[in-house]
Amino acid sequence: MATIARSTRLWDIVTYAVLGLLAAFCLGPIAWTFLTSIKVDDDIVTKDMVYIPSRITFDHYVKIWTQSDYPTLVLNSVAVTAMTVAICLVAGTIAAYSFARFNYPGRSQLMLGYLVVRMFPAVLMIIPLFIVMRSIDLLDTKIGLALAYTSFLLPLFVWMMKGFFEAAPKELESAARIDGSTRLGAMVRIVVPIARNGLVATGVFVAIAAWNEFLFALMLTTSQGARTWPVGLQLMVGEFQLPWGMLAAGGMISIVPVVVVFAVVQRVMVAGITAGAVKG
Repeated sequence: MATIARSTRLWDIVTYAVLGLLAAFCLGPIAWTFLTSIKVDDDIVTKDMVYIPSRITFDHYVKIWTQSDYPTLVLNSVAVTAMTVAICLVAGTIAAYSFARFNYPGRSQLMLGYLVVRMFPAVLMIIPLFIVMRSIDLLDTKIGLALAYTSFLLPLFVWMMKGFFEAAPKELESAARIDGSTRLGAMVRIVVPIARNGLVATGVFVAIAAWNEFLFALMLTTSQGARTWPVGLQLMVGEFQLPWGMLAAGGMISIVPVVVVFAVVQRVMVAGITAGAVKG
């Protein structure tokens, strides 16, 4: 028994050590970015590395918020992310429900097509999307950028929600149909509430992907009216100047909405993830 107890304690120590290293690896860059954002310029651009700021300042936050277009870029990202999530919630929920409940000609081919879209790099879609957006006069617009995001996020949303809908019991839905509900009504009143946690978890994944997307925003926007925050930060890098402090401050500000969303939907999201991992 003593040998088993020592082995258990040793295993616990190794487990906590590995988890601690992983946490340090994940949180280290965020901590370094925060420390950079509150350093004075002399501590950032120096021959000898300064790990702890000799003097704390919040001038970089003030400058990026008052002396640049960063607030507009953040609002653009919020609008584009909200539209992307809304489109995926409406179109993706209906598509996922169709795949989960119906067996019709072309169903397997459509599902395979959704997987094929995810297999190819997003950069291959830039030129076709650029031509399409220009032809329908949606180039350099927030709705056009949201539609571009939807083109590669909707397949992910549909495949994830398909599993949640398949796990929902069909008996309650059948009972609602017997009581006179339509198929769409049964989906909205019965199936969607049952799969609510999965819907929230999937929606958060889509929102984070849209919030941090850079490539499409860079190629499909040319003005401050639709440009998002990742592109705005990249364009702050000049040929002879690199404002590390402002870039770090902008990066920290961009984390705040994600942290707030996670804090609000944390329990529901964890429940949705675990529900998707357990079948039966």
